[in-house]
Amino acid sequence: MRFPVILALALALLSGSGAARAACDVGPAAAAAANAASLTTLAWSPFRRPEVGWEIYAPRVAVEIGTICGPATPAFAAALQRWQAANKMAPTGVLDIQTFSVMNTRWTLARRFVQQTRGGACPEPPAAAALATASPAESYGGNTIQLRSDALAQWRRLVTAIRHDNPGLARDPRWLTIFSGFRLPLDDDVRCMIDNNCQGVTRANCSAHRTGLAMDVYVGQAEGLRPDSSDDANRRFMASTTVYRWLVSNAGRFGFANYVFEPWHWEWNDPATTPPAAPPAKAVAAAPPKR
Repeated sequence: MRFPVILALALALLSGSGAARAACDVGPAAAAAANAASLTTLAWSPFRRPEVGWEIYAPRVAVEIGTICGPATPAFAAALQRWQAANKMAPTGVLDIQTFSVMNTRWTLARRFVQQTRGGACPEPPAAAALATASPAESYGGNTIQLRSDALAQWRRLVTAIRHDNPGLARDPRWLTIFSGFRLPLDDDVRCMIDNNCQGVTRANCSAHRTGLAMDVYVGQAEGLRPDSSDDANRRFMASTTVYRWLVSNAGRFGFANYVFEPWHWEWNDPATTPPAAPPAKAVAAAPPKR
């Protein structure tokens, strides 16, 4: 589906067009039924820990396959069929573990930090002169946040764009505030040692935060949970927010890529950095560690 068609369908859906809603009903019904069932019941471990369902990842999958129709609709299944065929997979229209693995490999390699560190190298932190401090209004909970100055400037451009598109965000000043930016390598070493998990899903001994290009931002939180809690209920809530869905659809225009396990974690792909060429996407047995 070409972008103008997607845009036209999105506008029609937002305006309540019956024709647009009907368009989401066009596609393979059996595949849609299978997706509807697995959306909340699929037992799998896409990031090396057990999960149930794929609601958390549905917004990212929808952007990948080029549809705004819901994950349980026939049109979603039809778009997934086209994506699978284009990627030389059986065009079932059903989101299975193999299909997600191929997608996740693509998303992972879209993070320039991952490409740079694939050979085992870990980048040195930037010089202090290259860092800039976010304003108090840009920081969550009054934290002192530093990022590389060019990354912070680009993040500000993104925030201006999302607020222009969603003026209602002004009602809650927490949206898109940053609660973690540049971290000294020693600080990450201490954190992962305390957690006894120095190369797992949520901790890494070579973190993207050491580059000054990675940031954890407020995209919502489920009741009773922190904005950086990896609890599935928290991540599911975040994936439903307008902010996260806008980021998934638009952040790439500003050079930002997401660690899809964590809706709050975004990295700026410095255009001045030329990473090694990524291999063609293929399924992987297990997702790489966080950062």
